Amino acid sequence: MILNGISKRNFLVIGRVGMDLSPDPPGTRTRNAQNMMVAMGGSSANIAAGLVKLGCQAALVTRVSDDAVGWYCEGQLDAYGVDRTHVSRIQGEERTSLAVYETRVEEHQSVIYRNNAADFQMSIEDVEAVDYASFGALITAGTVFAAEPSRTATFRAFELAKAAGLPIIFDVDYRPYSWSSPRVAEEVLSRAGALSDVIVGNDEEFGFMAGDIAHGLDKARDLAGSSATIVVYKMGAEGAITLADGAEIRTGIFPTKAVKPTGAGDSFMAGFLAALADGQALRDAILRGSACASIVVAKPGCAPAMPNTAELEAYLASHPGPTDC
Repeated sequence: MILNGISKRNFLVIGRVGMDLSPDPPGTRTRNAQNMMVAMGGSSANIAAGLVKLGCQAALVTRVSDDAVGWYCEGQLDAYGVDRTHVSRIQGEERTSLAVYETRVEEHQSVIYRNNAADFQMSIEDVEAVDYASFGALITAGTVFAAEPSRTATFRAFELAKAAGLPIIFDVDYRPYSWSSPRVAEEVLSRAGALSDVIVGNDEEFGFMAGDIAHGLDKARDLAGSSATIVVYKMGAEGAITLADGAEIRTGIFPTKAVKPTGAGDSFMAGFLAALADGQALRDAILRGSACASIVVAKPGCAPAMPNTAELEAYLASHPGPTDC
């Protein structure tokens, strides 16, 4: 049933869209910047854009501020082909998120502005306005659970998605600065994980959910054995362990010369899901997601760096292949 939903190639994505600023040219420190590259950002919006580039359909559910930055994000969603029927404007003191990050790996600096974030104002009414039966799967990233009313609204979306038979795909995406306390984050993210059919996270995120990084893989195994159909445990340069049907699949990475550390997780998710939607075997889908991640970290920007299908195929054809695992 999980793969049947994903195979419909039509994804409902819940979570933020924002504006990214990066000092230009690449390698420039923010404190020395004279010019900035401007692009769409936000984990959920990046995933949605990546899916569309790879031939799928994606719609975003969130809120943006009714101002120039919010309007910019709306225009970018349109440019990428992401359905924004359920992206609503909010007036008041809330603002669309802004990220300032450097296109450099050494001493990299990312500064995220999430004070009074507009997307945290997403409400139950927003998610109840969606026709879930018209989608194949629901995707969300953990940041939507960091504050109210977005947290309650997203759990309500989970209920509605399950009632409509949609699989729930959860990127843990733990960002401490968004949460009131680590204890709350651990409880809420664990609850979301227990409700999800596909869970993707890195070793630190699973370790956090387990209460100890040393027990992260055990946490992933517990989720795969109790509630989730597929769990992807990412380990950075060491590759990934994917747990499904009682088996553990170990895969490597596609070595590349990174120009920044950001955007890899969003691109991985898009590439992984698009490959599953195309009927690729699970191992191959993981590797295609890994290739997408390598492509993105080797280019400036996040959403702009996401590969389309032709770019991904050309990369796979020219690359020596993944590392051994």
